[in-house]
Amino acid sequence: MKLKKTMGIIASSILLVGLLAGCTQPKGKEKASKEVEENAEVKEIKPEEGASLILWDNGGAEAEWANYVAEEFEKKYNVPVEVQEVSHTDAAGKLETDGPAGLGADVFNAAHDHLGTLVSGGLVYDNYFADDYKKDYMDAAVKGTSFIDKDGELKMYGFPIAIETYALYYNKDIVKKVPETWDELFEQGKQFQEGSTKKDRKYGLMMEPGNFYYTYAFMAGYGGYIFGNDNTNPEEIGINSEGAIKSGELMKKIHSELLPLKKEDITGDVISSFFNENKLAFRISGPWDVKNHKDAGINFGIAPLPKLDNGETPKSFSGIKAYYVNSYSKYPEAATLLAQFASSEEMLLKRYEMTGQLPPKNSLLENDTIKQDEVSMAFLEQAQNAVPMPNIPEMQAVWGPMETAYTAIWNDGMDPKKALDAAYEQIEDAISTQKK
Repeated sequence: MKLKKTMGIIASSILLVGLLAGCTQPKGKEKASKEVEENAEVKEIKPEEGASLILWDNGGAEAEWANYVAEEFEKKYNVPVEVQEVSHTDAAGKLETDGPAGLGADVFNAAHDHLGTLVSGGLVYDNYFADDYKKDYMDAAVKGTSFIDKDGELKMYGFPIAIETYALYYNKDIVKKVPETWDELFEQGKQFQEGSTKKDRKYGLMMEPGNFYYTYAFMAGYGGYIFGNDNTNPEEIGINSEGAIKSGELMKKIHSELLPLKKEDITGDVISSFFNENKLAFRISGPWDVKNHKDAGINFGIAPLPKLDNGETPKSFSGIKAYYVNSYSKYPEAATLLAQFASSEEMLLKRYEMTGQLPPKNSLLENDTIKQDEVSMAFLEQAQNAVPMPNIPEMQAVWGPMETAYTAIWNDGMDPKKALDAAYEQIEDAISTQKK
């Protein structure tokens, strides 16, 4: 896929033609006219004459928001938008077949960890307004929707519309002071569970110990990493680094002092039950459990993850939903304007109000509607210390070995270095197999 930067000159004597300036163009699809100059300053882009668009998004409240965006966009640009329900986890796969056939959406919602496949397949344009987004949006949202193309250039492709991460839930009837450090959490957790019996068991903390989605936060907080160069270089694997080993040591301490159960006995349902029965002081989870605990009538709060003994905040994984522009769209300029419009401050605030999903735009951290919501602000505060799940294909080789490693550390008391060295070898072998 050839990469080409083209920018149009807006003047009365020149008609802006061709594909969207500044976007990555698939081979054989360049339509830029001779009147378009390289690297000229662009003041605006406008929808193509007669443009109409298809937008893919999730169902439910997200579909309601997408339809609201479509209506407002048509009012502003006189471009009709048809909203179709396609899950953000299915969109990338569907576009692989529908895109080249001219049947895909012009704009679609996708999970950020599918981006590597989309870029490798030449299915998406890069974000024409990337410089603005890099200044105005959370670092995790920018990184998560960026990818190194085959020419070695890091480009932003997505238009972020939501960010998700996890934080510390605490029972307000049990916890009188929110712990700022893990030492404080250990102290309060042990006090709460003192004297509990098998019949009336209480726990200071629960989390899923074998789930690397959660344990990564400790590894990154101690300076560990998965891949080199901000998780973009699979040639450098760091999961058995010093920081990763320290995370294993912390997990052993949690197991021995706060949660002496086997990994298999600590499921999401078990954790929720203990929290809803006021038998659990702290848990680590994401916004997907808020309604569950509210419906149970639990008096709970949420705070960023406490600082580790090195003074650093654990760096949780984050997931980013974003709109992307189909590189096979007949109307790339109109499609780009729709993606930009949907990810504007006004539309993201509306999305938050309609769906409860957290907006990744920095200025909305100061919005009164969001600031009044303690739960949202806690997740957003943690999100500023979050790291997007790697979006390179090699990440799929990581999940299984890391679950095995942390399970061995937790259940069997295996030396963290030995467990993580074994995971390193498994991941390295799996990535080598992928390349064959």
